[in-house]
Amino acid sequence: MSQPIDNQDKKPKFGFYLLPLAIFGVLMVFFVVGLGLNPRLVPSPLINQPVPEFSLPKLKQADVMFQQTDLKGEVSLLNIWATWCTSCRQEHAVLMKIAQSKEVPIYGLFYKDDPTNGNIWLKNLGDPYRANAVDRDGRIGIEWGAYGTPETFIIDKQGVIRYKHVGPIRWQDWQTVLLPMIQKLRAADDA
Repeated sequence: MSQPIDNQDKKPKFGFYLLPLAIFGVLMVFFVVGLGLNPRLVPSPLINQPVPEFSLPKLKQADVMFQQTDLKGEVSLLNIWATWCTSCRQEHAVLMKIAQSKEVPIYGLFYKDDPTNGNIWLKNLGDPYRANAVDRDGRIGIEWGAYGTPETFIIDKQGVIRYKHVGPIRWQDWQTVLLPMIQKLRAADDA
């Protein structure tokens, strides 16, 4: 004869129900904290380090090399860009305005793109760059710690990276962050 089943022992404990609720609560805390972070403030291990060594052909003169030593002697910007980058198109007008102000020379790292496309872009939209290095395979961009395009670096007179801006530069970014930092670096060089 069979024995009666005691359903009392088979019921889950109260804590069993709390475990998924606790996990959900922890995930929500991480989510809320993450929403408050600024994606433009990506730390770079290259800040206060010399620019990485490179030698790449120039965009407009493929037989002439552009090297890290070309970034020494004055405070400058290095902008990583590509024609396939929609944010780069958005940023381009601001770069043109910065170049016209003659506050700082702008150099480009033309990233993972066809040089023909880059030359057409600059012919049609204007050329804010003093020179562009062509990084067809993206190797040098990776050495600079680029996560994508556009990214812009402030480089001091000695060829040391002082700041990294992730994403398109807006005029407000230029006026409130980049230009004051450039002026501060120049003042330190003059002192």
